[in-house]
Amino acid sequence: MNRELIRASLSHVQVQTDAPNGIHQRQRPPLETHAEEFYYIKQMRVRTPMVVVLESGEVLHGVIEWYDKRCIKLNRIGKPNLLIMKSAIRYVHKEQCGTPGNAVRDGG
Repeated sequence: MNRELIRASLSHVQVQTDAPNGIHQRQRPPLETHAEEFYYIKQMRVRTPMVVVLESGEVLHGVIEWYDKRCIKLNRIGKPNLLIMKSAIRYVHKEQCGTPGNAVRDGG
């Protein structure tokens, strides 16, 4: 009686032993997390009042209307809207009642 030889696949075992000394290597983090995109879209959707602090120390207040890879458009009440290059921005945060006013406000 001839029996067919059945072999189990060992591919899953090879994947586990690829690392030297049985040490599992960590997976590389993704190059793009889309965190910036998520943050801007969330703030634009609910029209959150924002504070944009420029590298020069100037502080601007407004609502972010749109953004792209290199700039944001800031809508301001009673003042001209601005197209701001991201390279000129020190940081951006939500406007709160106790925002410190030690920098020049809305200059320009």
